[in-house]
Amino acid sequence: MFLTLGTDLTGVDAPASDFGFLLHKNPARPQKIEVTGGSAHVFYPEATDERCTAAVLLEIDPIGLVRSGRGRAAEGFTLGQYVNDRPYAASSLLAVALAKLFRTAMNGRCDARPELAARAIPLEIHVAALPCNGGSDLAERLFAPLGWNVDARPVPLDPEIPAWGDSRYVDLRLTGVLRLADALNHLYVMLPVLDDAKHYWVGSDEVDKLVRAGEGWLGAHPEKELISRRYLAHRRYLSDAALERLVEVDGEELAEESSDEGSVSLAVERRGVVAGVLRELGARRIADIGCGEGALVGELLKDPMIGELIATDVSARALIRAKRRLHYDDLPDRQRDRLRFLQSSVTYSDERLAGLDAVVLMEVVEHVDPPRLPALAHSVFRAARPAAVVMTTPNSEYNVRFPSLPAGNFRHPDHRFEWTRREFESWSHEVATRYDYSVDFRPVGPVDPEVGPPTQLALFRREDAR
Repeated sequence: MFLTLGTDLTGVDAPASDFGFLLHKNPARPQKIEVTGGSAHVFYPEATDERCTAAVLLEIDPIGLVRSGRGRAAEGFTLGQYVNDRPYAASSLLAVALAKLFRTAMNGRCDARPELAARAIPLEIHVAALPCNGGSDLAERLFAPLGWNVDARPVPLDPEIPAWGDSRYVDLRLTGVLRLADALNHLYVMLPVLDDAKHYWVGSDEVDKLVRAGEGWLGAHPEKELISRRYLAHRRYLSDAALERLVEVDGEELAEESSDEGSVSLAVERRGVVAGVLRELGARRIADIGCGEGALVGELLKDPMIGELIATDVSARALIRAKRRLHYDDLPDRQRDRLRFLQSSVTYSDERLAGLDAVVLMEVVEHVDPPRLPALAHSVFRAARPAAVVMTTPNSEYNVRFPSLPAGNFRHPDHRFEWTRREFESWSHEVATRYDYSVDFRPVGPVDPEVGPPTQLALFRREDAR
């Protein structure tokens, strides 16, 4: 199977041959790597200052694929393990090869040309034989929302006999101005989705791969449910988990749409700010209440100065996913001893959370029904009574800066409310006064001169612990 990626770097003050730096593959030297059931080659049919094209050739040995345990017989036809289109058509095999060949480029890294890696550049992609279960219309539906111009032409079963009609393959050409990392991640996800088949067992780790490759674009894609279902081999529990994770990253996709090129997502910046505040406090015993899938916990676990880390959530399912995401069972004993998972509700007192250095409620309070907010305040500030509380919540005034968010809508379907800056400050001052805490406020994300930051943070400190 064969795929080409080309550019002329129009509008970019660099020779087109710099494309080789972005791909981390030298145009002057063909390269080969071994993959499951075969080998993948990268070479450059052209590499001049005006235009550069990289070609990927994947050679698959059907017998080697079966011997590796990755071949799959077509139903009712065991020879289908050996006689099939896998050596000739783009599929999950090509997606895996792309990930191995261009891993650094897919992560958006290029030490030699960092400014170029962060920029959108003109790209042309050609896949001559792409299995497309849904035809050219599906290819258009999947790639067009991502900014691609799509030319997907059905391949006839036999050009000499038009009456036989079209095959299930399309000749796909994509053109657009995108970051190379985004383009490669689009291909990595969409190739097996269009084929609607994978050559390997699909387990829970595939959810992580999908969420990672889809960061910044999949959550807002109109066909995200179909993409998740097909990528995860129609395993409902896996696709549900993926969709929940895409939605739970509150505001991340919206922030990616409106942020400057190369900036980090709001969710990543929020975790970094919260972790920085905890370091500033010198907190050693910390609880992340409403931890979800453990994104913040994973960040905090990197800090060796934190001696005890408690992750709580009302959802047992979320805690299970957090353990999987953090590979809890595989952690070294010293790391595992620092971390505890507890099922607990933020609106009920829990003596297991009493007397800590800090409690974090990151994007939690807006998920609580307003009549239950006094119970939340009591359980956190009176029953648990930590030395400090770090709380973040969306700034509803900033929602007008998200073009894809309809007017009047919340950022997440499970939000019960979203506060303005004045509303958040009023509630926080009232709670601080009632429970003998001080409070100050910090922005998270870029501060708009008219509507403020996208996320607002309150730092409560117990008066007798200052």
